[in-house]
Amino acid sequence: MDLIVILLALGLLMFVAYRGFSVILFAPICALFAVLLTEPSYVLPFFSSVFMEKMVGFIKNYFPVFLLGAIFGKVVEMSGLAESIAKTIVKLLGAKRAILTIVLLGAILTYSGVSLFVVVFAVFPFAAHLFREADIPKRLIPGTIALGAFTFTMDALPGTPQIQNVIPIAFFKTDIYAAPLLGIIGGVFVLVLGLLYLESRRKKAEKAGEGYFGFGTETASAAENLAKKEEPAANFSTEQSAARQILAFVPLILVGVMNKVFVTNIPKWYPNGFDFSQIGLKAFGVVDVGAVAAIWAVEMALVVGIISTILFDWKRVTQNFKEGLNTSIGGSLLATMNTGAEYGFGGVIAALPGFTAISDGISNTFTNPLVNGAVTTSTLAGITGSASGGMGIALSAMAEKYNQAIAAANIPPEVMHRVISMASGGMDTLPHNGAVITLLAVTGLTHRQSYRDIFAVTIIKTLAVFFIIAVYSLTGIV
Repeated sequence: MDLIVILLALGLLMFVAYRGFSVILFAPICALFAVLLTEPSYVLPFFSSVFMEKMVGFIKNYFPVFLLGAIFGKVVEMSGLAESIAKTIVKLLGAKRAILTIVLLGAILTYSGVSLFVVVFAVFPFAAHLFREADIPKRLIPGTIALGAFTFTMDALPGTPQIQNVIPIAFFKTDIYAAPLLGIIGGVFVLVLGLLYLESRRKKAEKAGEGYFGFGTETASAAENLAKKEEPAANFSTEQSAARQILAFVPLILVGVMNKVFVTNIPKWYPNGFDFSQIGLKAFGVVDVGAVAAIWAVEMALVVGIISTILFDWKRVTQNFKEGLNTSIGGSLLATMNTGAEYGFGGVIAALPGFTAISDGISNTFTNPLVNGAVTTSTLAGITGSASGGMGIALSAMAEKYNQAIAAANIPPEVMHRVISMASGGMDTLPHNGAVITLLAVTGLTHRQSYRDIFAVTIIKTLAVFFIIAVYSLTGIV
């Protein structure tokens, strides 16, 4: 019965997420529903001391990363930096290599910290233009954007400041450069297989005579109306000064470089941690700098990125700065609360009797802690439709056990970090995922038209996790 209660709660959360309801409201409802079925008198104590404690703890650690990441993404869009990078890539690769161009554009933006949702809006106009010029079916655009923005630069490549790579830091005492070789190997695996798949789909469509507007069944007026809707893309031009081409990459490079600088130097600035009692504030205790240095480094690097991006085109950014700033702040609040609520849900579920049965079942089925972590995280990410949410549930419930298991197996925590991070980005892109729904809405396509390609990318990035586990097991590469 205890196991059924947990499965009911998970099923209910998955159902409401798929139906588009906010998990900010329904995560606590589903969690407390499970508590109610277990023992009604536990509901209020579990809400205050388990759900809220876990949720608030997550927000305390990660809200600045969400906030600064959202602001950085917005100023990248407002400054024209994304547009400039797109033009540079097109100029180097040529408009005919549309799929590779869009994948690389999405990858560059996400690797430099731009939110996945922002990347979708920023990349689509260029994708529409290039695909139309190359006469590649429009239905392949979502899969192409997904490969560039939702995969290897989100959670595989070392140094990415995306939240999926930041969350494991506090649990495994690592940094965002954890297991760099494994991350690069996994990233290449996803990129190569993804490009081969998309190219095979393009060639098949070309052989069948299918172009951007379909098989010619649409009338000329329908095609003309579609082109008008994508007018911003139609005005796309690759002409820009050499200086602007080079400067566009500077803020992105600065984020990565300064993050590494701060990761190295913050522990040196506070070699003995920070004790508030030494300045007369005993109530605030002692800060374990080792546990937060990597998070501080990401935050400070994003600040540098924001400032440098604003300087890239001061006049253009300041035209609508207030509106853009407010939009990004609102988006970061929503993203933080969504993930924090799912994290609180995970804390409640982990405290219930039935979770022991689930944990033991997974442990007995998958004794290897890396495989165990990958299966658990990917499954929960798929159920919740959220990479960070699934990871939050898994780590809030299992992190201590994972640390004990990898210590016993002599596995570096950096490897566990990379496996958990990549697993969170595995099955998260199921049909009810928010980024998938946004991507299809922005491109004006339906699940029926384009989800097949997104799902193929989902399978590839899920396989990549087990590929790097195999590589580590055979070679010991970290």
